[in-house]
Amino acid sequence: MPGPDVQGLTMPDSTMPDSKAKLIGAAIDVVRAKGFTATRVDDICAAAGLTKGSFFHHFKSKDELALAAAQAWGDNAQALFAAAPYTALPDPRDRLLGYVDFRKALLQGELPDYTCFAGTTIQEVFLTRPEISEAAAKTIADHIGALEKDIAETMRVYNVAGRFSARSLATYMQAVVQGAFVLVKAEGSRAVAAESLDHLRRYLELLFANRKTGANRSRMR
Repeated sequence: MPGPDVQGLTMPDSTMPDSKAKLIGAAIDVVRAKGFTATRVDDICAAAGLTKGSFFHHFKSKDELALAAAQAWGDNAQALFAAAPYTALPDPRDRLLGYVDFRKALLQGELPDYTCFAGTTIQEVFLTRPEISEAAAKTIADHIGALEKDIAETMRVYNVAGRFSARSLATYMQAVVQGAFVLVKAEGSRAVAAESLDHLRRYLELLFANRKTGANRSRMR
């Protein structure tokens, strides 16, 4: 079965000028491959097939482009996950498990094709370029917020409300994903990310295994 189409993660708003969109998409690709610090304006222009004149027509600096890239990354990630098949599942637990399965299905191509632009950037610039770090961090926080809603519903349906917060579990899930990407870079194999997601899935299955008890108790109140 083919995996999900992740091309949209690097393609910004189609209504913007084509050259600007190409530069943003190229920046996302190159930063994921080389890191933010090692990425040069020349590298971005080469990847986009454009001149430096075109670059400076749209952006004053690499930092300004990074802010636009962070915005595009967040918007496109939100759209990609919102359109994923698991979001239509009626059971919130199935949606959480489907999210993990979808994450695993995204592990295709070369390492830069599936690692996170936001996470890669934050690791490098969280002290040196706080504005870029904050923009990238917002995309992760927004993703956590989207997960939080399904988790809160799952906690209610599966009778675990009050044991922990939905926000803390959503944050933990994102920590597993981001940590897995770091380990992929360290080990040079996507297998470690796939195995980490398998463990996360098993954890969620065990954590939310008590729907029947929760439903019965709800009826007794």
